[in-house]
Amino acid sequence: MDIPALIAKAETTHTLAKDEIVALLADDAHTDALLAAADRVRRLYVGDEVHLRGLIEFSNTCRQNCHYCGLRRDNAAVVRYRLEPDAVIDLARKAHGYGYKTLVLQSGEDPYYTVDKLRHIIGEIKKLGVAVTLSIGEKTCEEYSAYKEAGADRYLLRIETTDRRLYEALDPGMSFENRLRCLRDLKTLGYEVGTGSLIGLPGQTLAAIADDILFFRQIDADMIGVGPFIPNPDTPLAAAGGGTIALSLKVVALVRLLLPDVNIPATTAMETIDENGRIKALRSGANVVMPNVTEGDYRRLYALYPGKICVGDTPAHCRACIGGKIAAIGRRVAAGHGFRQKRTAR
Repeated sequence: MDIPALIAKAETTHTLAKDEIVALLADDAHTDALLAAADRVRRLYVGDEVHLRGLIEFSNTCRQNCHYCGLRRDNAAVVRYRLEPDAVIDLARKAHGYGYKTLVLQSGEDPYYTVDKLRHIIGEIKKLGVAVTLSIGEKTCEEYSAYKEAGADRYLLRIETTDRRLYEALDPGMSFENRLRCLRDLKTLGYEVGTGSLIGLPGQTLAAIADDILFFRQIDADMIGVGPFIPNPDTPLAAAGGGTIALSLKVVALVRLLLPDVNIPATTAMETIDENGRIKALRSGANVVMPNVTEGDYRRLYALYPGKICVGDTPAHCRACIGGKIAAIGRRVAAGHGFRQKRTAR
């Protein structure tokens, strides 16, 4: 295939067929041109602002047993913790003081947090005037509805892979159909919906990654997070090869080219395997960063994968550090809440 022509097509029409996406993922000779095209589209559609979203990791207890995740139920090496509702609210108040306009409440699938507890947490945090994003896994439609009524604005639920065979092999006891049901329910209820995938899972093909990208487009996801799979030594995939920064950046770029106005985070996992990973992602189409605002040992104990960055830093240091990095590449921290603005090129 004519790779430069495919890049130009993606930049101007924001459409590609599956085989064209695979060709771009497989090509290493024109990577710089692909990433530059995505950066131009990012500038046209979402501008130079970078949205900061403060991440509160409030529990590392999880009822699921995903093979790739360090928080999996059967990992006895993890020291488990959960924050009481008032402690979560207190972290949110501090994060608001650092200037965050969006807070992301993330945990494993922990049944301790009942609907009433979560409604209380969400309601109190909404009083700060921030947008609230939840990332707490699979729930019933009724539960999602209750969180929405309490004030939740967005929900992150990564599909991880749209390859049904691979999904069900890596997520024992979970249903691919139920994952899709959750995403449909969230859209129907009016959430801004975030999803995404892991790049470099064992058995994953470029064709499967292309299917992921087309799936994001099909469901009209509002935020798409992609990052490299990093094997955790305390999981069944300890000996797997893991993902690369190069392929992860290509996926970020293709997501931006095909969904030009969505929000795309430069993920922490990118910087875990490359010291400039988040900046590289911001230069390849990303426009969101999610600094950790959890405090103390909890940052270390939320051990999705080894080598996670910034576990010894304070929230204030993280805020200043990422602000400096954003300014150094000629971008600026956004002042607003960062909702997706569906638009044509400007």
